[in-house]
Amino acid sequence: MSDIYSATFIFGKGQYDEEFYALDNVIAEHTRQTPGYLGLQSCEDRVQNLLINIYYWQGRQGLEMLMQDSVHLKAKQRHYNWLKGYQVIIARVEQSYGDGLLAQALDFPADSSVSVRAIT
Repeated sequence: MSDIYSATFIFGKGQYDEEFYALDNVIAEHTRQTPGYLGLQSCEDRVQNLLINIYYWQGRQGLEMLMQDSVHLKAKQRHYNWLKGYQVIIARVEQSYGDGLLAQALDFPADSSVSVRAIT
């Protein structure tokens, strides 16, 4: 079984226009169609005015495909129009656990290397 990877995209929120939303929607659809895509978590840091999206994949293939996606590359070239900076963090997920009080954010495959307690 291949490892699970996360890609954390941290964006300084700027001014969004119709082109931004159109590209964002296409990229989101392309992302969901990449091999091994598991899901997305998103949160906002209102103090620092940041948007944080964390995507998960089983294996690196889908992540690599997203990074080479033509629409993603187009948006990346134009990011200064909409964002106040960005950072991307790619990581291999070692473990996931909790106390069971939160709904499970992602449905990791049971035979993956990630330890996830089933919530019933």
